[in-house]
Amino acid sequence: MSKTKSQPQILSSVRNALRILKSFSTFEPTKKVSELAESLGLAKSTVSRILSTLASEGFVTKDEKTNEYRLGLSVLTLGGIVTNNLEIHKEAAPVLYKLVNNTGETAHLAIMDGLDTIYIHKEECNHPVRILTHLGRRNPSYCTSSGKVLLAFNDENVTEEVIAKGLIKHMPNSITDPFELRNELGTIRKQGYAVSTEELTEGTRSVAAPIRDYTGTVVSAITVVGPIQRMKNHKIRDIAKKVMEAGKDASERLGYDERYFRRMKS
Repeated sequence: MSKTKSQPQILSSVRNALRILKSFSTFEPTKKVSELAESLGLAKSTVSRILSTLASEGFVTKDEKTNEYRLGLSVLTLGGIVTNNLEIHKEAAPVLYKLVNNTGETAHLAIMDGLDTIYIHKEECNHPVRILTHLGRRNPSYCTSSGKVLLAFNDENVTEEVIAKGLIKHMPNSITDPFELRNELGTIRKQGYAVSTEELTEGTRSVAAPIRDYTGTVVSAITVVGPIQRMKNHKIRDIAKKVMEAGKDASERLGYDERYFRRMKS
């Protein structure tokens, strides 16, 4: 029995419309009806009707010359509403700006969605050579510094789900051994930060630290990323210190009181 049939409250047409919207990505910004039908296992007529409906509401637009669809401005509007109303987004924005000034590298704010990590805010550095990153893009959590931080301070069951899904080797330094991943997450919990060097993207290095809310729960990760030519090994400790200070600053803005939690543990 399919998931939709086992849950009669779910409308298959709405579900398919959302599947179509989620099919677009940074690397595949345009899609044809035939491509969507094949990848989603739907009839071309069904995909065509859904796209026409989405286009009428501004969620997709059609290029009449190529017959390709792309996401419309209505998606951007909704995305802006979501991020602008996230407390973490509002409170951490000035912290990111300060971190860029302190490190000279691009800073991000990341959250976990399912088993993946998503950048929800970004402050660019002034260097002419920058690392290309995308807001809203899903990244595998086990091979990014922000993702490893979010895994390290999350329930261990989440890590096991990531492992069960499969640790794919995106780059030579990607962690593919479950034992190695568990060990590294333990180290991250002890030292308070994570480093990722060419684990997902060639030539890049990033450093991330946790952000906690008023309950002490890690709700986000703050990270800086840059080319390894600038973020050299001997600079990592200094960068990590600045990133952890930024994470602490953002946590305090969310109401986290480190001294209170220390007293609770003692």
